[in-house]
Amino acid sequence: MQSSNADILKQRVLSVDESNFDSLALDIFQFQATNNPIYRQYIEQLGKKTSDITSVSDIPFLPIEFFKSQTIITNQVPSKVVFESSGTTGSQTSRHYVYDPDFYVKVAIQIFEKFYGSLANFQILALLPSYLERNNSSLVYMVKSFIEQTNSQYSGFFLNDYKGLIESLKKAHKANPKQKILLIGVTFGLLDLAESGEDFSFLRDFEDVIIMETGGMKGRRKELLREEVHEILTAAFGVKSIHSEYGMTELLSQGYSYGEGIFELPASMRVLLRDVNDPFTLVDSSVRSGGINVIDLANIDSCSFIETKDLGSFLPDNRRFRILGRFDNSDIRGCNLMTL
Repeated sequence: MQSSNADILKQRVLSVDESNFDSLALDIFQFQATNNPIYRQYIEQLGKKTSDITSVSDIPFLPIEFFKSQTIITNQVPSKVVFESSGTTGSQTSRHYVYDPDFYVKVAIQIFEKFYGSLANFQILALLPSYLERNNSSLVYMVKSFIEQTNSQYSGFFLNDYKGLIESLKKAHKANPKQKILLIGVTFGLLDLAESGEDFSFLRDFEDVIIMETGGMKGRRKELLREEVHEILTAAFGVKSIHSEYGMTELLSQGYSYGEGIFELPASMRVLLRDVNDPFTLVDSSVRSGGINVIDLANIDSCSFIETKDLGSFLPDNRRFRILGRFDNSDIRGCNLMTL
């Protein structure tokens, strides 16, 4: 019965919109508060009763650190994939136990295509060296599924083979100059490529080139502000803006930025801001910055309500947001900022 409940919730996630987000979030909360032992214990320790949770703003958010020390599973179903954060040498990593990786792929593809159009119209070249060196990266898993959708012989991963990447870009353009190009990379990888001394002037011949950074220096380079990173990359690659992906090991949904570090979220996600000095108090729309709490409805089999270590601010529309920094060196894609 529990499995069928999870399947029903997943189908609702795939068709969620603003009008029914709150009702679905409350249903998922009740499901996880009942069937996720760690989350249930956390709620009990806070002295909360699930019957008293009647609005999204009442829902307790699980600190993201729990993914480092606990097994966060709803329904106690066996996980088929375990995604692990990269971390730094000697640091404890987060683990996300994923029972339904096919659902993750379905959600990620649906989100990307909502933002950018059909993956069949793309050539995707991925520069994710630190992630490729591991076999349990959620980012690599997602990008691999994207590449498979392109059906292109020129799409693929490149570890440190800059010349091979450039050659594939040129071949892709020659084969189909009207096809979209997505060069997606971890920040330090894109910076290394930009500073490799290669000539990227040929990129101006493409009709549509998207350079997308996923954040993270991973101890390979000095941390830079996003504005500094984007200035270097736009100058090197001759594009007007640098796109960004906002995701993390602990989430199955992603946000995207078309430029300037301004993120938008899919229908399955929502960001709430909390008081930086009181993690249990949400700030209202008049206070534009705070700690980021994320609702990811796609996290049916783990926990959909997560208190992250990110600091963020809303734009005046209270929908789009920027990442301002971090409380610590947490492993979050889409954040290249120095630790505050």
